[in-house]
Amino acid sequence: MSPTTTASLSRSISDPPALGDRAGSSPSRKKKKKKSRRGKSLQESSVISEDVMTEVSGINGDVNYSCTVGTVTEVAVVPDVDNEGDSAVRTVTQLPQFGELRQRNVGNAMNGGSTEMVSEESGKNDEKVKEETGEDRSAGTEISSDQRVELNGRKLEKEGTLDWKKLMAEDPNYTFPVEKSPMKYFMEEMYAGNALRSTTTIGNEKERERVYDTIFRLPWRCELLINFGFFVCFDSFLSLLTIMPTRIIMTFWRLLKTRQFKRPSSAELSDFGCFVVLVSGVTLLQQADISLIYHMIRGQGIIKLYVVYNVLEIFDKLCQSFGGDVMQALFNSADGLANCSPENMQFWLWRFISDEALAVASSIIHSFILLAQAITLSTCIVAHNNALFAMLVSNNFAEIKSNVFKRYSKDNVHSLVYFDSVERFHISAFVIFVLAQNILEAEGPWFESFLCNALVVYICEVMIDIIKHSFIAKFNDIKPIAFSEFLEDLCKQTLNLQTENGKKNLTFVPLAPACVVIRVLRPVYAAHLPYHPLPWRIFWILVLLAMTFVMLASLKMMIGLGLRKHARWYVRRCERRKLHSD
Repeated sequence: MSPTTTASLSRSISDPPALGDRAGSSPSRKKKKKKSRRGKSLQESSVISEDVMTEVSGINGDVNYSCTVGTVTEVAVVPDVDNEGDSAVRTVTQLPQFGELRQRNVGNAMNGGSTEMVSEESGKNDEKVKEETGEDRSAGTEISSDQRVELNGRKLEKEGTLDWKKLMAEDPNYTFPVEKSPMKYFMEEMYAGNALRSTTTIGNEKERERVYDTIFRLPWRCELLINFGFFVCFDSFLSLLTIMPTRIIMTFWRLLKTRQFKRPSSAELSDFGCFVVLVSGVTLLQQADISLIYHMIRGQGIIKLYVVYNVLEIFDKLCQSFGGDVMQALFNSADGLANCSPENMQFWLWRFISDEALAVASSIIHSFILLAQAITLSTCIVAHNNALFAMLVSNNFAEIKSNVFKRYSKDNVHSLVYFDSVERFHISAFVIFVLAQNILEAEGPWFESFLCNALVVYICEVMIDIIKHSFIAKFNDIKPIAFSEFLEDLCKQTLNLQTENGKKNLTFVPLAPACVVIRVLRPVYAAHLPYHPLPWRIFWILVLLAMTFVMLASLKMMIGLGLRKHARWYVRRCERRKLHSD
């Protein structure tokens, strides 16, 4: 080999192949080794270095090298043709940094030197290196037994077992060395700052806004929306009892006055269809014995009471949704019948009759469900065994459990708020039913107890709606401004303005609640009428009907005008805000 050469060498982690036989090998074997070495053109190895200078000794010397964490060096060893058995380093290439190798000693036995190869066992913690002195010891680099190799920033001893305690003590990322006492640990935790730093994090301004949205802003806007929806339902209910009968009477009066049959308009057909549904529902509800149903429900246990109420509430929501679709189909058929050609008259007439029959059936079923629900609530209020509180706790917390922990979109929350507005109106109808029953059957001072129970029911409903919508908005990341947008859409619906989301309008069919209220209030009116003579009785019936109509019409005008005024003000306010924000 050429004289002492200094080069940057690296080796792979695996042990290198022997460059030759040991001293004392036979000449024949040496010649075979030489021939096989001539046949090889190139030998490459990918290794790791950190710009460490490795000294290569002379002809019979030892090759000493060391590697630390650095870059990968690709070394090509090419045999020297002129001097057999010698080799020289031809190419050195730098590659990205990977890891680190331990030191090796490789003896060159081709030129008569006596060396001993490194023996290393993989998987063991200790390694021993044995080497014999070469002829050119001064040219090599002497390896000390205290030399260490760095591994991932930690210094490991070359010889000996791994000291775990020492390694953990030297690790800067290790926060709890084993030699610390419990008292030191407690003192460090006490002066560490936040005591809950491992389970909580420091919030930002967004988290703070979410807290105040959940507590203050969102409940206020949610209640405004639900209450406005309640009055919209109440206005529709009063329209059914005042506007619809007035329009029907005017239609018949015009027919009697002109004595000419004229095809009714779409609105007149719709009013006629609703009137038929209302009369059919009231007539069939008159056949139901309320006292019998009351005693049947009252004979059940407390658990069965709130189970029955929950089941009836579920069917109430289903009938409400289906009834809205049926009424839309009926109004569509009425519009088609009013505007169809004479050739298609028979088709649209049969279609209107079939839709009317379906509307009557669905409304009657819904009316009986609401009547049973009202009787159940009345039973719980009158009972003296805390049945009302058991029913409220079961019903309201079941509602929270079934709604709060679900995933909702913005449109689903929009529909859910409208359902709550309709539910609140139904509860008001149930309270009127309980009041009528107390007027007819209660004895002694009952009004104070009734008022307290009604307030408890209403306050519980308000609190449950607030909690439900606040946490639904929190879990689904819905801002309070979304409820203001819902209220703006409802105001536009009140003003009959076109909205972007036409399908998300408040749908409420007041036919079933009207049937229940009329069925309940009729015995109250009948109890204050004289039994004879008949003309006097008819006179008082007409007087009471006129007084009731005037009161309901006055209330309708007040609520309708108030709703339209508030809706117009709120829409203009939202438009001004959008204009300034843009």
